[in-house]
Amino acid sequence: MDHTSECPGYREALALLSGRINYERAATVGYGDREFKLDRMHELLARLDNPHRRLPAIHITGTKGKGSTSAMVASVLTASGLRTGLFSSPHLDRVEERIAIDGQACDSAEFVRLVERLRPVVADMDTAARAVGGHETGPTYFELVTALAWLHFVEQQVDVAVMEVGMGGRLDSTNVCSPAVTVITSISFDHTKQLGNTLAEIAGEKAGIIKPGVPVVSGVVDAEPRDVVRRVACEHGCRLVELGRDFDVAYHPPADARLPHAAPKIDFVSRLPGHTVRNDGLSLGLLGRHQAANAAVALQVIEELRRQQWSISDEAVRRGLAAARLPARVELVARSPAVVIDGAHNVASVEALLATLDESFPVARRTLLFATTRDKDVAGMLARLLPRFDRVVLTRYENNPRGVPVDELWALAQGLAAGEAQAGRASIEPDPAAAWRAVWPAASGDELICVAGSLFIAAEMRRLALASTGVEALRSTAVSAAEEDFLAGNPATRSN
Repeated sequence: MDHTSECPGYREALALLSGRINYERAATVGYGDREFKLDRMHELLARLDNPHRRLPAIHITGTKGKGSTSAMVASVLTASGLRTGLFSSPHLDRVEERIAIDGQACDSAEFVRLVERLRPVVADMDTAARAVGGHETGPTYFELVTALAWLHFVEQQVDVAVMEVGMGGRLDSTNVCSPAVTVITSISFDHTKQLGNTLAEIAGEKAGIIKPGVPVVSGVVDAEPRDVVRRVACEHGCRLVELGRDFDVAYHPPADARLPHAAPKIDFVSRLPGHTVRNDGLSLGLLGRHQAANAAVALQVIEELRRQQWSISDEAVRRGLAAARLPARVELVARSPAVVIDGAHNVASVEALLATLDESFPVARRTLLFATTRDKDVAGMLARLLPRFDRVVLTRYENNPRGVPVDELWALAQGLAAGEAQAGRASIEPDPAAAWRAVWPAASGDELICVAGSLFIAAEMRRLALASTGVEALRSTAVSAAEEDFLAGNPATRSN
C-alpha cells in the first residue's frame, strides 16, 4: 500500500527520521558513549514531559528470541483485556509497524501527527548539540522512534508497554523505562564488534537493563553468560527466575507444518518454592523448538505479573499464546510449494531454523535464498546452510547499504564447498526480484523455498512471495472459532 498517497505529510515525516543517524543502516557501527547516549534519550523524553514514566513496562532483551517473546507477552496481555502497547524492531514494510497497540500498528495519520510533535524538539536539541561541538549530535533515528512509541502509548491510554531492546541493552534507548519485569531471552554471538567477543561480555551488555529490585526472567542456559546474569541480578537485589531451573517447557512439533491447522504445542511448568504452575497442551502461533523456549520465558513473565497481582486468566494465556504472530520468523507464506520466510541472521538462529525445517517440513527438495549483512558471521551461517539445501541462490537486499555484495558471498560459498558434493549448488542473482524469479516459477509442489540471512532480505522476499501467491500470510496454528474472533480483533472474545 502506498501510504504517502493517502496521508498528507507522510513523506515529510519519513524525511525527518531518515535524516537522522541510523545505526541500523550504517556500514560501520560503534557502540559506546559517543554513539549511544542515555542522557540524550532522557533529555528527549524530558522535553516531551516524560511519557515513559506514566505507564508500566515489560523490558525484553536477548540475542535471539526477544522479538518473539515480546510478541507472545503482548498477545497474552491483550487477550487478558489489557490495552497493550508493543514496541519492536526492525520493521518489515513501514516504520509504524514498530509501534503497535493490541496488534494494530500505528496508522500513518497518527504517525505524521506524532512526528510533528517531535520536530521542534529535534531542532532545539540539534542546535544545542552544534553549540557544544565535538562528537555531540542530536537524537538518532532509533531514539526518535522510541520516543514516538512512548508518546503514542500514553496518548492512546495503554495499560502496559512491552518494550523490545534494539541492540545490546545497557546503552539502548529503551533502557530508560522502569519495568515491572525485566527479561533476557538468550545470549549467543551476534553484534560482536559492538557488544564483545565473549559470551560474558555480551551478557554484561544485555544485563545492563536489570534494575534494582525488579524481578528478572532469564532464558539464558549456557553457563558463561548465565553466571553474568546471576551476578548482576544479585548485585541489584533482584529476584531471578531461570529457564531450566525454575521453569521449563516440552515441545510437540507438527509432523508436517504445511497441512492446514497444523499446530505446534507445548507443556509448560513453573516450579517455584511453594508454588507450582503447570499448563499442558498450549497451542503456539509461532513454529519451532526455539519458539517453545521463547514461549516458556513469556509464560514465566506472565507468572511474575500474576505474582504482582495482575489479573491474567488461564484462558487468556491459552488464547493469547495461540494468537501471537511475528512475520518473518519461520513464517509459512505458501504451502505448495512451501515458502518459509525467516530472519535468521546469526549461527544460533540459523541452527534453530534448520532444526525446525527438519522437524516439520518433510519435503523432497530444498532451495535457499540467502542474503546477509556485513557485521554477521557470514561464513559460519553458510557453513551450516550449504550442506542442507539442494540449491542455494545468493543475492543482496536493496534497501540497506550494509548488505554483503553477491561476489563476496559467492567467494565464501565456493571456499566452503570446495571438493564437496554441494560445490555446484550455489548460484548468484543481483537482487531479490531476480532471485525470486530464478526459483519460484519452476518450483515443484513438494519443494521448500526458504529465505534466510537477515530481516532485510526477509522483508523484501516476503513482499515478492505474497504477491506471487496472491494470498495473505498463512496461519500455522489451528484455532477455534473464538480464537478466530480474537485474531480478527473482536474485543467481545477477550477474557478480562
